[in-house]
Amino acid sequence: MIDVESALNFYRVMAYIVGVMLLVLCAAMVVEYGFDNETMVAIVGPIHGFLYMVYLVAAINLGLIKARWSVGYLLLVLIAGTIPFLSFVLERSVTERVRRRIATAS
Repeated sequence: MIDVESALNFYRVMAYIVGVMLLVLCAAMVVEYGFDNETMVAIVGPIHGFLYMVYLVAAINLGLIKARWSVGYLLLVLIAGTIPFLSFVLERSVTERVRRRIATAS
């Protein structure tokens, strides 16, 4: 179960990082379209894209390999990194689900 807890911790960190970066990207898009300044999007966009890929790996490692979620739930978790605030909400759900599984396995 240590592997699952480790994968959960990595997922949680990435969920928060991706969630914050997505909000920063949304703010950058407001600056781009509202003030005709593309600089922030040019910087934040690729950073969020890279971090989202790391988030996908963390979620797949946790959900598909370690915790064995259903495909539907895994897809919901994977999509959560693209919808503002959803990664924060699902992070709580994922944490509760995995911790319940760890508790019942012990």
